[in-house]
Amino acid sequence: MLTDELCRPVIVQKYGGSSVSTPERIKKVAQLIKKSCDAGNRLCVVVSAMGKTTDQLLATAKEISQNPSRRELDMLLSCGERASMALLAMALHEEGIPSISLTGSQSGIITDDVHSGAKIIEVRPHRVRSELDLNKVVIVAGFQGVSFKKEITTLGRGGSDTTAIAMAAALGAVACEIYSDVAGVYTADPKVVSQAQLLDIVSFEEMETLASLGAKVLNQDAVSFAKQRGITIFARKTGDASQETIIKDVNTQKSKPLIAIAHQPCLLRLRVNQIQDLSILLKELSSAGIVPNQLFGGFERNSDLQSTWCFVALDDAHGIESVLENRPEVQADKDFGTVSLIGKGIFASPYLLIAALEMLKNSQLVVEGITSSSQQVSFAIQKNDVLNAVQLLHDGFFMKGCV
Repeated sequence: MLTDELCRPVIVQKYGGSSVSTPERIKKVAQLIKKSCDAGNRLCVVVSAMGKTTDQLLATAKEISQNPSRRELDMLLSCGERASMALLAMALHEEGIPSISLTGSQSGIITDDVHSGAKIIEVRPHRVRSELDLNKVVIVAGFQGVSFKKEITTLGRGGSDTTAIAMAAALGAVACEIYSDVAGVYTADPKVVSQAQLLDIVSFEEMETLASLGAKVLNQDAVSFAKQRGITIFARKTGDASQETIIKDVNTQKSKPLIAIAHQPCLLRLRVNQIQDLSILLKELSSAGIVPNQLFGGFERNSDLQSTWCFVALDDAHGIESVLENRPEVQADKDFGTVSLIGKGIFASPYLLIAALEMLKNSQLVVEGITSSSQQVSFAIQKNDVLNAVQLLHDGFFMKGCV
């Protein structure tokens, strides 16, 4: 009997916070897991914290301290996923499905020593394998691990995706399925652009770029991990597998010049006027465990003063106050966001950039700065204009058949 169990394929599933946000939704997820088990699969299930739990815990921490210790934040925020995993295990027991919940450390997820943004070094899934071999559904708390110093660490926003893909690699899973409240990856955020179109297949490189510039379906580190290990990702809507986006290694030379528009509505702009000040700022951000989002070079409006901007996502800026308090030369501004065109052919088709600039200008949306790489062009604009810019550019490029 045990030999038969070992022959059954292992699938790793990840359910996002919206999928487990209420007891009713947790019960629904348990029923979906039961169907997969009945189909002959062995399941390792990774869960995020319920709904807005992480945001609520972080807000509570800020009421206690405006600059909380990153170590203590990890201890606090890791509780959200632990609650989800235990509740889902209870729901599965009610469905008659043997299961067990495990924390990141119990699951063998080993990370570096960086708090509130740790990287997975290796996965030692001995306990997970043993429980799977006993015909149990193993529920793993996402977003967290343990360092070699036995410290609880968290992986940063979207870290449950990374947990799932790392676990899929360690277990030799036949698939990694990421479930959320949308059917996959779209040409723009469907919550912002109602006419956004679902993408059937996206390359690892394109998805990495999308994730780094604001697409919320997948975490950038998770995609990078999947790319390194050759793990195909299936992004689906919870309870509806009729549509999906497949993220895998594909020939990007055949990709469209523009595949999607990403945006980041809330960024902290850190501005310096001297290159040596930028160097010091980057070093201090690194020491604080804060990873810059993008760098822009630009000019002040109505001035010849040249400056360089470093953008930081506000969600990942724990401890930024300490970095800035002794740096009067750094000017901080929370009124910015970015809108990005993503595609392999951005520069092979220069009309795209020209057309985008004309669309924004004609709508009186001011571009404060531009940065680019081989697969993207990003416009820095005032945060109040970000959503309008996304809709405008999506209408201009995708709804009028320009790409």
